[in-house]
Parts: sequence; C-alpha cells; structure tokens
Amino acid sequence: MKPGRMIFVAFIMVLLGAVLPFLIVIRVLESTWWLNFLAYGVSVGGLFLGIIGTASYMREQNWRDNK
Repeated sequence: MKPGRMIFVAFIMVLLGAVLPFLIVIRVLESTWWLNFLAYGVSVGGLFLGIIGTASYMREQNWRDNK
C-alpha cells in the first residue's frame, strides 16, 4: 500500500474510532461490549497505521532527495 493511501485509511479509522463512542454517548447506538471493543481497536489500529504510513512516506521522501 502506498504511504499516502495508508495515511488516508488511518485517518478514516481514527475518525471512526472517535465517532463511534460519541454516538454511543448520545445514545444513537446501544453500548455493547463488542461495539466498544471495535471502536477502541479501530482507533488504535488507525493510530499505528498512521505512524507506519508517515514513516514510509518520510523514508520515500528521503530516498528521492538522496537520489
């Protein structure tokens, strides 16, 4: 996966990880163990994917600059 796409997917995941708990708090969605765990997992997964995507992007940029 290209770094730009990876960062975009990570942003969507982190955004979903923030929106799901908000919808639970305002009682649009029912709070279940599975939904809470999913929101946490998506948020943490998006954070790690964003870090990896950013590192890949920086590595690619440094490689282009040194070429």
